[in-house]
Amino acid sequence: MKVDRLYAPLLLSLMGLRPAEVCGLRWSDIDLHAGTLSIADTRTMMGNRTVVEKDTKSMAGERVLPLPSLVREALKAFRATQAVERLAAGDGYEGAGYVLVDELGAALNARQLRVRAYKIMDENGLRRVRLYDARASCLTYLANNGVPDHLLAMWAGHTNVKTTKKWYVKPDVADLLPAAEAWGGLAGGV
Repeated sequence: MKVDRLYAPLLLSLMGLRPAEVCGLRWSDIDLHAGTLSIADTRTMMGNRTVVEKDTKSMAGERVLPLPSLVREALKAFRATQAVERLAAGDGYEGAGYVLVDELGAALNARQLRVRAYKIMDENGLRRVRLYDARASCLTYLANNGVPDHLLAMWAGHTNVKTTKKWYVKPDVADLLPAAEAWGGLAGGV
């Protein structure tokens, strides 16, 4: 996947961003020096045909997130790739300032991002997973690794942690192993 042109935007999906948030990100929303990204706008699909740009779902959806170093480096490389593409295309480069663009600078939409992600999954023999499900996987992972509830809700862009926990944190059997081990310690004295 690292060799895929859209590696950096796909990593943003794995960070738990909504597909519409990934599509709405502009380079002006990303501070590579400070290592942050600001989520303020979304680009979503209406009827799988029309792209609509709008504010985030709620005020809590407008947030600033720190960039993990892997994502930061991928974004730096993607920005350099786009600079080369801009030079090669000359006047044919659209350059609307979005992060998620094709080789000619035209903004891509959530359907196009999803198609690319499915292609990568297919090529690597992986089960197809919706990009929105990557959001739940990310939030489950963060919750299982000790991120406090209030920070988890902020990361997700929710005002209420109950929303995050109810709809996005989905532990599975492997996540329950610490509970089984704890119980085994309790029963060990019997």
